[in-house]
Amino acid sequence: MRRAPSSALRAALPLLGAAVSLCAGLKCVCQLCEHTNFTCQTEGACWASVMLTNGKEEVIKSCVSLPELNAQVFCHSSKNVTKTECCYTDFCNNITLRLPIASESPSRPNVGPVVLAVMVTVPVCILSLVVMLTVCTCQSRHCAYRKKKQPNIEEPLSECNLVNSGKTLKDLIYDMTTSGSGSGLPLLVQRTIARTIVLQEIVGKGRFGEVWRGKWCGEDVAVKIFSSRDERSWFREAEIYQTVMLRHENILGFVAADNKDNGTWTQLWLVSEYHEQGSLFDYLNRNTVTVDGMIKLALSTASGLAHLHMEIVGTQGKPAIAHRDLKSKNILVKKNETCAIADLGLAVKHDSLLNTIDIPQNPRVGTKRYMAPEILDDVMNMNIFESFKRADIYSLGLVYWEIARRCSIGGITEEYQLPYYDVVPSDPSIEDMRRVVCEQKLRPNIPNQWQSCEALRVMGRIMRECWYANGAARLTALRIKKTISQLCVQEDSKA
Repeated sequence: MRRAPSSALRAALPLLGAAVSLCAGLKCVCQLCEHTNFTCQTEGACWASVMLTNGKEEVIKSCVSLPELNAQVFCHSSKNVTKTECCYTDFCNNITLRLPIASESPSRPNVGPVVLAVMVTVPVCILSLVVMLTVCTCQSRHCAYRKKKQPNIEEPLSECNLVNSGKTLKDLIYDMTTSGSGSGLPLLVQRTIARTIVLQEIVGKGRFGEVWRGKWCGEDVAVKIFSSRDERSWFREAEIYQTVMLRHENILGFVAADNKDNGTWTQLWLVSEYHEQGSLFDYLNRNTVTVDGMIKLALSTASGLAHLHMEIVGTQGKPAIAHRDLKSKNILVKKNETCAIADLGLAVKHDSLLNTIDIPQNPRVGTKRYMAPEILDDVMNMNIFESFKRADIYSLGLVYWEIARRCSIGGITEEYQLPYYDVVPSDPSIEDMRRVVCEQKLRPNIPNQWQSCEALRVMGRIMRECWYANGAARLTALRIKKTISQLCVQEDSKA
């Protein structure tokens, strides 16, 4: 039997449809790999799995990368729920797996009528007794539940133990990231997590569907449920989140993607870390911020965008990515008052080797209020990736204006408002925005009192340099990050 190589794997297995492309390695059957004749290559193992989904057995065959193999969770089976086999010879996963069925018997010996009657009668009696006991138990539990008046958040502990072995979600994701994969949890682990989440309450709604707070093994998670008509957005966002090396403290932490049949229609789930403070839009509506708080929010947002925009060259690299829908409602505020960029369903990736831009086949456009002048005027060069990054920078400048308005100086602060609140309707059309931004060349007002505070003066200058009509003249995300970092050092030295 072939042993798994000990050298570290340099490329991770994309989990939503593309095969691993390595120069040499173990060849396996891969049901998801249409573009490579349903085969994939890996330095890890071949994988076959069967999972019980809505009462039906669902078989999956693919490759397991070496980091996933080392994580020691991918090849585990769960009794009566999943059965998984990992093997180490070419195409060894071309097998048929079946879940064990308790009622199956290996042989059926001949029996007489009396014995047959006993064999039938006794199990029926036992089954009746079990049903009665079960009903009594359920009734007693139901009574206890009603007395407590608490939501039921019991978790399937066997599945929790199968996946996390006592680890938190953050530990699991960290293990996969540092082991060399960098693109998220394995497919089987994602599906196991998604199918053992208990939804608790709706925390938001949008064009795509709903966001719920859910519980998994005692931990809060956010579940974004897409409607079936928005399948492209769901697939695209899951694909972007699983880009190798994307994970960053200022980008929303992706956990799992899965499709769940609730009996009436198919729900498309995207599971991520949960941030109880909600979006930056919600946060600024509720709170004012200090100068330090403003810098913290601005710096963390710039750091997340700089990582998104940055290309990391190498085998274990990352393509440059542009967001295309950056706004305060798509940025989340973490418990430590820093930001995490979310909602990557409209993002585009750049392949620098082929000089191609992977633009999603998605009818949605970005948010009109935050669109850059060149998009409103329909003059943006879609063949140059820098154009998309420059459009993000324009949107970032508007987000900074929202933050700075809520900064308290000497006890004086302004009420929260959206950009261009005073010159366009609450739901502006592209024509409304084009008239204001391109024809009248208006930008959000920067108050004179900001000049009395060094931090606000710097923030005002950054905004103006983000709003240039000429995209090439705008700052880069990295330049903005460095400028605000210097401002942070100055503020610390004053303290």
